[in-house]
Amino acid sequence: MTELIRLTDVSKVFPDGSGKELIILSDVNLSFKLGESYCVVGRSGSGKSTLLHLLGGLDHPSTGDVFFEDTSIFKMTADELANWRAESLGFVFQAHHLLPDFTALENTTIPQLILGKPNGPARERAAELLVRLGLENRLHHRPSTLSGGEQQRVAIARALINQPQLVLADEPTGNLDPKTGQTVADLLAEICKEEQRTLILVTHSPDLASQMNHQLRLKNSQFSLLEK
Repeated sequence: MTELIRLTDVSKVFPDGSGKELIILSDVNLSFKLGESYCVVGRSGSGKSTLLHLLGGLDHPSTGDVFFEDTSIFKMTADELANWRAESLGFVFQAHHLLPDFTALENTTIPQLILGKPNGPARERAAELLVRLGLENRLHHRPSTLSGGEQQRVAIARALINQPQLVLADEPTGNLDPKTGQTVADLLAEICKEEQRTLILVTHSPDLASQMNHQLRLKNSQFSLLEK
């Protein structure tokens, strides 16, 4: 199976305010394959979100490198990195970050318009995803009129609209009640599986973790593979 993205000898440290360093990740070597799903579990503050930020080029490692299809993302220019994120990466946060003055359809369409796609086909693709996510009656509703679960579904549609190879999800159901969260998680996992996207998801939910092909535990700045 084709390797999509990997971390090579990656460490991440932060100053702790007392002149010492707090080691979050230490000499991490991990690879993620195209079309596979992964969950990352571990206690709060262990560095799970830091891992996603490094994979998405939102933060730089203290040492080491991240390679996407054998190209270092940190050797890209600022424009190249921005284009890579727009074309190859979908990010789903715990908070949906929808624009309040735009409808569900318009929020979902924005990443296509940023890439210069025509408005008509972009809206068609957005509508298809929103319908797939059960929002056929909410296309023209603004975020303030949507439930938390509906807003997160819009955020998922927005993350998937450019058909990214890599989807990073940081506690995507953390703000939802268990039943709604399970529905949203099921839809995210199902669509990524059908479209052969690589999904890397951080979660505290054992049920959600069990749906992924692979489970990784982050403890003491190191990763271990959990048996399913």
